[in-house]
Amino acid sequence: MFTLKAKNVGLDFKVDSAGTAGYHKGAAPDKRSQEVASARGYDLSRLKCRKVNEQDFTDFDLILGMDEANVRDLKRKCPEEYHFKIALFLDYTQSEFDEVPDPYHGGKRGFELVLDLIEDASDGLLTHLTR
Repeated sequence: MFTLKAKNVGLDFKVDSAGTAGYHKGAAPDKRSQEVASARGYDLSRLKCRKVNEQDFTDFDLILGMDEANVRDLKRKCPEEYHFKIALFLDYTQSEFDEVPDPYHGGKRGFELVLDLIEDASDGLLTHLTR
């Protein structure tokens, strides 16, 4: 979502997505997630799940967790010198939510809420990065 929003305003950032655990390594995103994203013009069909690795902490300037548990896991895996790169994704939104909730038990509405939050945080992050 962030990549498309950036491209729409003529910007190009290196963006990737990875989990803190390798439960779904190599799998495509959940079908419900793909359906909700597709309805808003996002194509997730080429994405494959992967686990965060040590190289990510040197390759990326910013590493965003969806919730506090993700941030704790990232900081445990991350060399101390790169902890400053880690933040919550929703730090870039004015939402009443502090964390992105797990959509898996919330039906379609759960996935729509998550996408709402991701779009809002992506807009906020883009504004922050282009100041």
